[in-house]
Amino acid sequence: MIEDEATLRSILEETRTVAVVGIKNGETDDAYRVPHYMQENGYRILPVNPRLDQVLNLPCHSSLSDLQEPADLVNLFRASAHIPGLADEILALPKRPRTVWMQLGIHHAEAARRLHDAGISVVQDRCIMVDHRRWIAP
Repeated sequence: MIEDEATLRSILEETRTVAVVGIKNGETDDAYRVPHYMQENGYRILPVNPRLDQVLNLPCHSSLSDLQEPADLVNLFRASAHIPGLADEILALPKRPRTVWMQLGIHHAEAARRLHDAGISVVQDRCIMVDHRRWIAP
């Protein structure tokens, strides 16, 4: 699991496209506020939620496999119990992300190990918005 500041900062600097799994459309939900913040700070957001048609003025995809373009980073807003299945989906992608980022409170050691062993950087139990504000935002 990645925790050092230099690596986290590098991930945020090198990432351009973020697939957000579990994105929501309620403006007070963290799963809306965080990707909205990232979008406002220049990241291309690829929303993934089978229950939504559109969010952030973007079409919403049912699953990661439905994305028309690869993501540099997959940001997970799903309960820890869902992470193994999402890891399977990520590992089955034809072009895998460089990083999987599990939001604050989300972690799964075995799934993280499998992703890491496949060459994917893994961040667990951290808020991408908080880290972006800390190290990247002006």
